[in-house]
Amino acid sequence: MATPSLLLLLADGRFPAGAHAHSGGLEAAVAAGRVTDLTSLESFLAGRLATAGLVGAAFAAAAHRVAMPEMVGSAHPARSARPSDAPAGSAARSGAPAGSAARSGALARLDAELDARTAAPALRAVSRRQGRALLRAGRTIWPDARFADLPATPGGAHQPLVLGLLCAAAGLSRLETATIAAYGTLTGAASAGVRLLGLDPYRVQALLVGLADACDGTAADAARAADDPPERLPAAAAPLADIHAEIHATWEVRLFAS
Repeated sequence: MATPSLLLLLADGRFPAGAHAHSGGLEAAVAAGRVTDLTSLESFLAGRLATAGLVGAAFAAAAHRVAMPEMVGSAHPARSARPSDAPAGSAARSGAPAGSAARSGALARLDAELDARTAAPALRAVSRRQGRALLRAGRTIWPDARFADLPATPGGAHQPLVLGLLCAAAGLSRLETATIAAYGTLTGAASAGVRLLGLDPYRVQALLVGLADACDGTAADAARAADDPPERLPAAAAPLADIHAEIHATWEVRLFAS
């Protein structure tokens, strides 16, 4: 089946959610001398995909599952499908919560678990800031979506949760949601690499092509993991990235917000 246009639109770095302002930790890694060329950039991106990419994609897919339990097991749902179209009892059969109060509680659990997996306060703040930006776009484009179910936490919900609800509103599947999340962890940092290191953009694009299979595999793993309780979702960590984020947050002059 052809890739849906909505998937391409939501994965596009030009989607008005502010992703272009973030380097995914690359700016601090470059300043520390840990990323200096294409080879080290590739290693950085692969590590980011296996940690932040997997975690973010799993939580986005889990949020999608909360919003649209009737899509469980559907790789490519009908694009016209919406939550109200689900047959009676479908949420109960899937094991996902039904009803606004249940969805709110499930999303609050996801938000708390993702907070626990994000050790650096700077990264927690960035995730919530990106979530707010994505939510603004989502509410404008899909005003009837279930964004009111997001937890009313200080700073707003984490970005993967907002992405999960946004993709559900767009009628995308859980796997497509996870793919967008995993893809975003690669492309933002790769684009920043061109600006920070003056790398050849064609060779950076070739590097991303080489990581495409790993990105798809990460997305598939994340989509499967979304069936687990929030406490058992992936918790891959990168302590050095946490340290870099805290250092980066103290800089008075920087090219990227994170």
